Amino acid sequence: MVVIQNVEFNKTIMKVSEVIARLEFKDPGEIEFHQAVQEVLESIEVVYNQNPHFEAVKLIERIIEPERVIMFKVPWQDDEGKTQINRGFRVEFNSALGPYKGGLRFHPSVNLSILKFLGFEQIFKNSLTGMPMGGGKGGSDFDPKGKSDNEVMRFCQSFMNELYRHIGAETDIPAGDIGVGGREIGYLFGQYKRLVNRFNGVLTGKGLGWGGSWLRKEATGYGLLYIVQEFMEERNLTMKDKTILLSGSGNVAIYAAEKAIMMGCRVLSMTDSNGCIYDPEGINLETVKEIKEINRGRIKEYVEKNPKARFSENRNEVWSIKADIALPCATENELDLDAAELLHRNGCLLVAEGANMPVSLEATRYLIRNRIGFIPGKAANAGGVAVSGLEMTQNAMKLMWTPDEVDEKLKRIMRNIHDACLRYGREADGYVNCLKGANIAGFLKVANAMIDQGLV
Repeated sequence: MVVIQNVEFNKTIMKVSEVIARLEFKDPGEIEFHQAVQEVLESIEVVYNQNPHFEAVKLIERIIEPERVIMFKVPWQDDEGKTQINRGFRVEFNSALGPYKGGLRFHPSVNLSILKFLGFEQIFKNSLTGMPMGGGKGGSDFDPKGKSDNEVMRFCQSFMNELYRHIGAETDIPAGDIGVGGREIGYLFGQYKRLVNRFNGVLTGKGLGWGGSWLRKEATGYGLLYIVQEFMEERNLTMKDKTILLSGSGNVAIYAAEKAIMMGCRVLSMTDSNGCIYDPEGINLETVKEIKEINRGRIKEYVEKNPKARFSENRNEVWSIKADIALPCATENELDLDAAELLHRNGCLLVAEGANMPVSLEATRYLIRNRIGFIPGKAANAGGVAVSGLEMTQNAMKLMWTPDEVDEKLKRIMRNIHDACLRYGREADGYVNCLKGANIAGFLKVANAMIDQGLV
């Protein structure tokens, strides 16, 4: 590694504040994207400036600019015969390590800023898995909630009528995300197959009977607990009898809870957009699965079958409960500075992000400053895309691994990610700054690939 000593060269080193100022001027209003870029750049600033060849080719300016942004209208017809119009996106951010890979999100909040933030994060998350995948993200402001199956199908078919031009098994491989589950992937894949007259691995999260992988639904939640377990064992702590706060009640939270319970932990809480539940005896996961996976109901229904539990309409109350580990698995910036301070006062050992950027930048800085364990989403949340990558491999090889084989590969990937955090994140006082470690490890691999491939 080259260390800067030349005073003249210091005039051209990267300064995070200047990069962010230029970015805010160029892309005004894209708050989520700016936050994601700032978090990464603050972590890598020293390493970047110790390698003058990065700045010589303007690597930062290149890596924060998407290679391609696609935006399109999506007209579809509802069950009453009325025409509806939504907006579709695909942000193909960086292909230095492989074809673009990242989910599709269907939610009213979807806009370009959110998708650029998610796509930027995906670059480094995919890099950390060690698999040949670039970073991308896409979606629409369409809301599948409350829509009939036929309405969702018509929307997905219209969405794919444009998206199919830009994706392919060796080009861009979308997956699911918020609002895009097995049903939506099925409709999207069916329309893609019809348009191109090919059956290939262009989407991941497919059904087991037609090219999907075991454990894809469980992967993000399981992967989250595997890296938490690595974190604890590195500190000579066990998972048994640890108490856990979980936010969310979708796939990630449900299967994180499932794996935590398997490890001997007691999960105390879950949330949805209407509020949070707290069960001092430990969450009854079968009740949650019945409410959320079978009936598509609200989390407050939990207290009807578990009278010792309590429900609050303020979902942020979840962070006021005393517990050993906090796993935010719901929405962006849900765990703010006040929540971080509460967790600290209550003796929380670790906060690990099960979603994309659920901890605010101020809260992240507070946790690290106070030496509380923190694992960022690009590391802790990588299990889903890891198994998506395994699905791609199985599709390319025309085979299917067993659940145990997939699970063992997932464990190894999460272990390797934790090792990368240790390698680049250990500080002088022994504290492991996993945010810095993950960002540096993910960035260096992408940066070196970009330099090897020239000015493209």
